[in-house]
Amino acid sequence: MSFDDFDRDPVWNEHQWESHLDEIEKRSEQLRKFITSDPNEDVPRWISLLRESFDEIDAVEAFIEEELLFDEAYFPEDEDDWDDEDGEDEFDEDIFFTDDIPPFLESDEDDFDYGEDWKELSDDFTYSDYGSIENLAVYRHSIELAVDVLKWGESIPAHLMNQRVHEFVSNILKIGAKLAGGYSFGFEKDVLGGNIAYTKKALHSSNEALLRLQYLKGDSYFSGSVYADFHERLFEIRNDIGIYVQELRDKFRYGIE
Repeated sequence: MSFDDFDRDPVWNEHQWESHLDEIEKRSEQLRKFITSDPNEDVPRWISLLRESFDEIDAVEAFIEEELLFDEAYFPEDEDDWDDEDGEDEFDEDIFFTDDIPPFLESDEDDFDYGEDWKELSDDFTYSDYGSIENLAVYRHSIELAVDVLKWGESIPAHLMNQRVHEFVSNILKIGAKLAGGYSFGFEKDVLGGNIAYTKKALHSSNEALLRLQYLKGDSYFSGSVYADFHERLFEIRNDIGIYVQELRDKFRYGIE
């Protein structure tokens, strides 16, 4: 899929967007490894973010902002930007270390007409470009779960840490990040397919998190009702994301508000 195709048919469906976004993720992998690598030790990113943050909610928000910046860095304005002139896979470190803020991270204050900013506070405009993701219940629930999972992760003794724990926590964090990535596209039909594609990535992460949570069940990671609580909440989030995807599809096909 090229940007010429986009020019001829500006309304991509979710599958066209999905192919495009998968390519972006591949191209951002070197950037991701560079930014998230620890020069002294192999520390999972969620642990590094906890060390760098004041509390768990700050760590969750930092993870989401980081994920959005990774993807934004590889959205070229021109098709030729996909080509590597030197024929190498190296990336320009300056593409991340810049003072430019992606549009979806800038303040919205100047974007609203007078009297329109109240719509951010109204649930009636959640599925619109005037709304706020904070009014999206499944997003709020995913953030609340991520905070609790990070608190749980901090309580695990070092000798019990393993790759299964890290993969579970990472997938939990990705749920909110992908929901935010989709929401940043907006709800106009020409970009709604991108919203759906990103939201499906959140669905995938929730399924992966459920699978990894089940792998951890038999080990000594949970006390009391913690496992049951995580499973119940994650299961509900996964189902709600599935419903959300279908609602976005209906909006794309039929213009349902």
